[in-house]
Amino acid sequence: MSAETKAMNKIVREHYPVDKLPEDLRQGLPHVDTVTVSLEAEPEVMALKLPHARIAHFSQWKELRRSQFASTEEIVAHVRALRDEWDRR
Repeated sequence: MSAETKAMNKIVREHYPVDKLPEDLRQGLPHVDTVTVSLEAEPEVMALKLPHARIAHFSQWKELRRSQFASTEEIVAHVRALRDEWDRR
């Protein structure tokens, strides 16, 4: 019987039988009957997309701020109104 723990993008199995492991994973293990196996999904690589997306995102906000609000106080009031709207949902 093996215990299993699942989290976001991660699986951990305790007391997993060594004889069920692929040969390349069994190599170098001491003579034991069970092991703990952890599997984690590798993060997606977005190195090329992320900087461009950030630049576009912040450029849009900058333009929105210039066109919609005349002062910092108006921006703060708008953010508070949005926050209050989300709190009511």
